[in-house]
Amino acid sequence: MQQSPRGCGNLTSNTLKAVLTAVFLTALGACSSQVTVNAPTIPDPLVEKIPISVAVKFPDEFEHFVHQENVIGKEKWTIDLGRSNTLLFTKLFEAMFDEFTVVDDSVDPRDLPIDAWIEPSIDAFEFSVPSQSQTPSFAVWIRYRIKIFDSEGNQFANWPISAYGKSLSTAMGGDNALRRAAVLAMRDAAALIIMQMDRATGISSLNRETLSSIAASPEPAMPEPALPEGAPEESQTTAAEDTTDETG
Repeated sequence: MQQSPRGCGNLTSNTLKAVLTAVFLTALGACSSQVTVNAPTIPDPLVEKIPISVAVKFPDEFEHFVHQENVIGKEKWTIDLGRSNTLLFTKLFEAMFDEFTVVDDSVDPRDLPIDAWIEPSIDAFEFSVPSQSQTPSFAVWIRYRIKIFDSEGNQFANWPISAYGKSLSTAMGGDNALRRAAVLAMRDAAALIIMQMDRATGISSLNRETLSSIAASPEPAMPEPALPEGAPEESQTTAAEDTTDETG
């Protein structure tokens, strides 16, 4: 009886394992999507600048935000926003404030000659795909938060911003549609920040020159109450001074 060459059984077994592993990884890859989102292109904001000096700190999790999620246990999505948030917010703040600078963790903003400092963050990132919504659309929700501190480091405002974007998968394909939805959500947030930031947070009131002038201004004297026409001067009283006996 002819025998197999020595080691042939092991070789066949190893080859089979390699093939099965490759098939498994290929199948796994087919159920995974990775989407990298670049900074959205927006026109230069045509707004009147807020007359204050501002510094901003971008936390690492904001500057390198990555969201991973399994959808209905079948697909794994990885959405990498990268530095898109930092680039977008930098462009916005440069257009919105008279003076603007970015600082890192090695700098204490309280040591800078500024009126306010800002720390943005992402509270939540959610998305839906057609298999979930039973529609041909991808949708993205992003909840940002902008914390504002005065020049002494006291928190002055805490503003949540909810943004939304939607894109049809039939027009762009899955990955591109989700990428487009994320970009639209970021644009939505940019529009809200431009239009509502000062009204929502009152940041313009942190101008140090304005605060100093208010603090230095003497309190206005209270005007003397006017007398009724024809009333004798000695009849003037105040509520605290009125001791008229009404018991009779």
